[in-house]
Amino acid sequence: MTRPVRHNSPAKTGKPAPQNDHATHAQERGSVIEYPRRPLTDWLPTSVKEMKAWGWEEVDIVLFSGDAYVDHPSFAAAVLGRTLVEIGGYKVAIVPQPNWQDDLRDFRKFGRPRLFFGISAGAMDSMVNHYTAARRRRSDDAYTPGGRHGMRPDYPTIVYAEILRRLFPDVPVIAGGIEASLRRLSHYDYWQDRLRPSILADAPVDMIVYGMGELPLLELARRLDAGEKISDIRDVPQTVVFSSPEEMKAVTEDKSRESIVLNSWEKCRRDKKAQAENFKHIEQQSNRFTGATLWQQMDAGRYVRVNPMYPPMTTGQIDSFYDLKYTRLPHPRYIGKRIPAFDMIRFSINLHRGCFGGCAFCTISAHQGKFIASRSKESILKEARAVTAMPGFKGYISDLGGPSANMYCMGGKDKGICARCLRPSCLHPRPCPNLNHDHRPLLDIYKAVDALPGVKKSFIGSGVRYDLSMHRSGDKALDDAGRRYNEELIVNHVSGRLKVAPEHTEDAVLNIMRKPSFSLFEEFNRLFDNINRRNNLRQQLIPYFISSHPGCHEIDMANLAVKTKRLDFHLEQVQDFTPTPMTVATEIYYTGYHPYTLEKIFTPVTSEEKLAQRQYFFWYDRAYRAPITAALNRLHRPDLLRALFSR
Repeated sequence: MTRPVRHNSPAKTGKPAPQNDHATHAQERGSVIEYPRRPLTDWLPTSVKEMKAWGWEEVDIVLFSGDAYVDHPSFAAAVLGRTLVEIGGYKVAIVPQPNWQDDLRDFRKFGRPRLFFGISAGAMDSMVNHYTAARRRRSDDAYTPGGRHGMRPDYPTIVYAEILRRLFPDVPVIAGGIEASLRRLSHYDYWQDRLRPSILADAPVDMIVYGMGELPLLELARRLDAGEKISDIRDVPQTVVFSSPEEMKAVTEDKSRESIVLNSWEKCRRDKKAQAENFKHIEQQSNRFTGATLWQQMDAGRYVRVNPMYPPMTTGQIDSFYDLKYTRLPHPRYIGKRIPAFDMIRFSINLHRGCFGGCAFCTISAHQGKFIASRSKESILKEARAVTAMPGFKGYISDLGGPSANMYCMGGKDKGICARCLRPSCLHPRPCPNLNHDHRPLLDIYKAVDALPGVKKSFIGSGVRYDLSMHRSGDKALDDAGRRYNEELIVNHVSGRLKVAPEHTEDAVLNIMRKPSFSLFEEFNRLFDNINRRNNLRQQLIPYFISSHPGCHEIDMANLAVKTKRLDFHLEQVQDFTPTPMTVATEIYYTGYHPYTLEKIFTPVTSEEKLAQRQYFFWYDRAYRAPITAALNRLHRPDLLRALFSR
C-alpha cells in the first residue's frame, strides 16, 4: 500500500556471495555497513560446513524458507529454528531460498533429517509477493538479497513439497507459514481466478501447521522424537491433516469435543453460497479461546481436519521466544547485499501478537488470532538494549509496535465472556463493553524505552487504531489514558508522518470493511492538527484508503474524493483491493454473498470498474479531469462535479 500526502505540506520523498567465517555486511540507505567480526556459529547452519562447525554430523530438522535467512525475531525461520534448537534441544538447519531449477543440491545437501522437513513460502503468500492487484508481475522481492525477484517459485509450498517427497519419500514433510496457513481449507485464488481446495490436497505434505508455529512445532518434534509416526499424530492444536470418513464420524460423535462439518469442496465448487456459508464458521472458530475442530470433505475417501488453535500465549511463553540468542543480523552469506525487508525492521521491536480489529480485508486474526499475547516489560527492554548495541544504530528505534500499534496488554475484562464470544472484531460495529482499552501499560513501555542509555527517540511505525485511543467508555481512568496516549504519540513518537487507516469515507463501505465512521477520522485529524499547532510541530497525518472494496460503488469513490479534498489531502499513491485467501472481503468478492448474512453484495471485479473507481483518488491530476467529469455527468451528480472542480 502506498501513502497519500497532505497538500499543504512538502512530501518526503541471484547467487549468494561467498561466505565469510567472521564478518558480514549490510546496506543502510545504499551504503554497506561492516558488522563486528563474529563466528558463523552465531547463526544457525545453512551449509554442511556450518553444521560441522556446530559439532553436528547430522541434523534432526531442516527448515526450507522462501525468504532470505535473517536471524531476527521478525523472521519466522529464525524464530522457529532457534525455538527448536534452544528450547527443544534439537539440531536444526535452515535452507533459505533453495534453488528449485537446478540439480536440486540445496534440497539434498543435509541429507535425510532424523525427524522432519519443514517448508514455508516465507513471510508473505507467494502470489501476493509476486503479483500486483492488477495481476502484473512485480519486479522486486523485499525478502531477497538486493530485492531481486525470481528467487522463489509461485506456490513454493507446493513446489518444495513435491521435490522433497520425490527425493525423500519416507521423511515427514510439514508445511507452515502464511501461504499454507491461509490456504488450509477451500479458498479463492485471485491470481488463478478460481476456487482451490485445501493446499493439503495440492502439496504432498503430511501436515500443515497454521498460525504462529512455535508451540505446535515443539510438540510435533517431541512426539516424533518419542517414536510416534507422523500418520498417528492427529490432535496437535493448530495442525491440519487428512482424515478418513471413519475418523471424522468417530470424532464428530464424541460429545466431549466440539466439531463443525463444513460444506464439502465439491459443493463449494458448484455453489458459491456454500463457500460463503463455510467462511463464517472458519472465521469464528479462528477467533475463539477454544475453537471447534473443522472438517471439510475433499473427495470420497478423505476429509481435511483442522484442529483448533492453541489458547492465547501467556506472557512467559511469548517472552521465551523473543528472548532467544538472535544476532539480529542477516546471515554472512549475504555479505555486501541489501535485504529491503531487513532494512525496514532492523531497529524495530514487536510488543505483542494478535489483533482484535477484525478488518474485513485483513488476515492477521486468521493467522495470529484476535486475542492479544503481550510481552513483558523486561523482555521488551532487553531487546531494546540489544538494538542499541547493533551496528549502525544512531539512537532511533523505528517502531515500538505490533499488528496494530496500540493493542499492547489489551483484552477482555471478564475472560469468561471472551471464552464464549464469537465476534470477529472487538471494535466493530462498536467497541465491546467488556474490552479493557487501557493505554497506560503502553505509555509505560514508551517511557521506559526512551529512558534507556543510547536511545534518543522511539517512533511508532505500525498502524495506530485511533478508534481505540479515542474510544470513550465512560471509565474516567481509561478514557484519560487514551487522551494521554494520543498526546504522547503525536508529540514524541511520530517520525514526521503518522500512519492511520480510515480506508474509506462512506459508512456503507466502512460497515462492510468493519471500520469506524469517517467522522472519527475527521475528529482525530483535528486533534492531530491542534496538538501539532500547540507544540510548534510540522508533521503529516498519512491516511490509507482502498478502492474497489466489496460494497463500494463508483459514487462512493466520488464522495471519497470530495471529502478528502475538503480536508486538503492529495492522495498520491493508494491501493486497489486485492483479494487474499481467508478474509471476509475475499469471500464476498468471489461468492457475491456476505458470509454472515448471505445477502448479495456488489463488488467491482472488472478492470474497467476498478479503473473507474481508482481515478477518483487522483481528481487533482489534470489527466483525470476529463474522465471524472464525464463519469459524474453520467452519474447525474453535478454537485460533486462542482465540489471537485469549483473553478
